[in-house]
Amino acid sequence: MFRFTVVAAALLATASAQGQTKWDLPTAYPATNFHTENIQTFANEVEKASGGKLKIQVHAGASLFKAPEIKRAVQGGQAQAGEILLVNFENENALYGLDGVPFLATSYGDAAKLWKASRNAMEAELAKQGMVVLFTVPWPPQGLYSKKPIASGADMKGVKFRSYSPATAKIAELLGAQPVTIQAAEVPQALATGAMESMISSGATGYDSKIFEHVKNFYDTQAWLPKNAILASKKSIDALDPATRSALTAAAQTAEPRGWKVSEEKAGWYLDQLKANGMNIAKPSAQLTADLKKIGEQMVGDWLKKSGPEGKAVVDAYKKM
Repeated sequence: MFRFTVVAAALLATASAQGQTKWDLPTAYPATNFHTENIQTFANEVEKASGGKLKIQVHAGASLFKAPEIKRAVQGGQAQAGEILLVNFENENALYGLDGVPFLATSYGDAAKLWKASRNAMEAELAKQGMVVLFTVPWPPQGLYSKKPIASGADMKGVKFRSYSPATAKIAELLGAQPVTIQAAEVPQALATGAMESMISSGATGYDSKIFEHVKNFYDTQAWLPKNAILASKKSIDALDPATRSALTAAAQTAEPRGWKVSEEKAGWYLDQLKANGMNIAKPSAQLTADLKKIGEQMVGDWLKKSGPEGKAVVDAYKKM
């Protein structure tokens, strides 16, 4: 009797395993990052809601694919799903870079409106490549760090300004600052040696790099809120039974607002930590705000030229909200 029970249990386990679909979901961020934690919760909810039919294995810290490779891996079927930073793929299509356009959406509320205005166009573009957006989550907003107090754009003239993307290099140029290419890991050393004096980045980057050891001023410009998107292969989704697809969709619809809420909560926490370590956290002056807005308008114009009628329709829809 005991032997029969063991054999029967083994057969049932085998049958269950055969009925389970396994997905790989690579991400470039550590398991402790709030984005990754949200994705892991999403994966757990999918497995539970599907009765174990769909198991999503989250591969954190670029352990399966590096950040630039993830989109192609999903598109090519090497991974069933994956997380990307949309602005990294602006060279493929200007639409991907929309939430990286400086000073277009400067709060979580505006970022949500921008996503609502652009989602259909984004999904249509990704559909051409055989992919579906499951959900998106933004990073904390970008602010201006400076060794010296900044009251206007003119105060940035000649300042060594960290440039890590085409957009930040353009901002430096328009401010009359001196752009210097410095990666996030190099920020502490660059500040210590005087190779840089200022940058626009998130509270997270400032906290992680202990910028407060060298810089005392942070202006909460909320310049832009870049989003991570969790993509899935349409072919992989279509291969699921209807109930499992519904479980996947429901979990994604829960993961998006949860991720946005955590991001906003973390944004405040990071700024609190900067302040606790002696930094002056302030809103930009009216003049600095006006100067940055002018730069933003010019850069929006540049983006519209690249994106064409489709981009204009998205921005027009956003501005009407």
